[in-house]
Amino acid sequence: MRIPFLNTILDRIPGIKNPSAPLSFREKMKWTAIIMGVYFIMFSTNAFGVNSGIFNSPQYSIINIIFAARIGTLVTVGIGPIVLASIILQMLQGAGAFKMDLNDPEQKAKFQSMQKLAAMVIAVIEALIFTSTAIAPSGLINPSYFWIVVVQLAGSGVIIIYLDEIMTKYGITSGINLFIAGGVAYAIIAGTGLVLLPSAAASLHSGATAIPQMILDFAPLFFTVIVFLISIYILDMKIELPLVFSQFRGVGGRLPLPFLYVSVLPVILATSLTVSLGIWLRVAAGSTSPLVHFFAYYANSTAGTGPQLQGGLAYLMQPLGYLPYGSGASYGTYFNQIATLTSPLYPPWGGAPLLIPEWVHFIIYVLILIALCIVFGKFWVGMTGQSPKEVSEQLQDVGWQIPGFRRDPRMMEGVLNKYIPTITVLGSIFVALIAAFASITGAIGNGMGILLTAGIMYGVYQQLEQEGALRSFPAVERLLS
Repeated sequence: MRIPFLNTILDRIPGIKNPSAPLSFREKMKWTAIIMGVYFIMFSTNAFGVNSGIFNSPQYSIINIIFAARIGTLVTVGIGPIVLASIILQMLQGAGAFKMDLNDPEQKAKFQSMQKLAAMVIAVIEALIFTSTAIAPSGLINPSYFWIVVVQLAGSGVIIIYLDEIMTKYGITSGINLFIAGGVAYAIIAGTGLVLLPSAAASLHSGATAIPQMILDFAPLFFTVIVFLISIYILDMKIELPLVFSQFRGVGGRLPLPFLYVSVLPVILATSLTVSLGIWLRVAAGSTSPLVHFFAYYANSTAGTGPQLQGGLAYLMQPLGYLPYGSGASYGTYFNQIATLTSPLYPPWGGAPLLIPEWVHFIIYVLILIALCIVFGKFWVGMTGQSPKEVSEQLQDVGWQIPGFRRDPRMMEGVLNKYIPTITVLGSIFVALIAAFASITGAIGNGMGILLTAGIMYGVYQQLEQEGALRSFPAVERLLS
């Protein structure tokens, strides 16, 4: 980067030093516990001036899961700035807007400083957006506290940026991973303890139907376990292509191509887009324009949390707006709502709205989610150097080739073309369907959250297993270090 003033700013951004010596597993666990303790204190503390940090709207619960956030508390912006900054810079790097060799320690440090600066700027912007479009319109703060709340949320976002950096360097995995997993774990524990158990206790007085009713009361937890087990099973599915080292006979290996080749990123990006669309359009909630109502129709909530998205194209792109548990609801009531309730879709030219049944809404939501996941999956593969062409070139550069084929990148690219595009599409469809399944069954923690947590736990397990193997074989450790 040859922008003097930007380089000056980047040089002045504080950073966390790497540990002077490798940390033991006990030390990593200590740091992990401290950082998670700080995060959960912020997670449980409302921003000063905000009357309540609990938002029951499904669009907010999804934001909370994606960004390890809790609207109205000090972690309102969560990890959103870190994730968004990383996505933007990687896209710019992939598009050739700037070139930095991330294998060069100096340029890698510069890139990380750029990412940190971008995350800080985004934290300020998101703090302003959330306060303007989610907290203030809901009547949860005194107008005189508006800028005080913005400063708190932005400052807390910066703290989370540094907590993530500390966790990455001193903990067992990245802060992003554990913040997401911690938020989902909290949702499951709180949902079970505060909703399912009281509901099951109330069912004890329902006479002959007590036991069947109690089983239904715990169905969301059952579906949560099912989604988690399916996710773990799918995460371990992969295709392994044999490789040989061209310069040394007898030296071989395997190239693993996991079924979830792009992990759960497509559903994160797809859901972030649809949910963000609903939130951004909230600024036009008071509009009477038919065109605005066609895209997003807002009406005041009976819960007193301000205008809520209840119709329009943006609403059809969201998951169902109610759950089969809580507030005395049951699966019978829930499926009756799906069968009987409707949402308005106003013509852009004006006139009476078309009433869309909720079961049609769910089908539209699933189809849009699948389409977006496929688009984002393909886009991410192309932008992050995971396409068949780029993978084949990377393997050729280090001397690997597929046995039985000439040492030609085009030959290897042809073989990879038989697998990577297919598993990209199938993996993207799977994560969309598992998220939709969790949504329709009411699994606690949301399907995307469960997928993320399963992937994080699986990755941490593999990392710890690898570290144990390296400690057992010092020669291998010296070779790989």
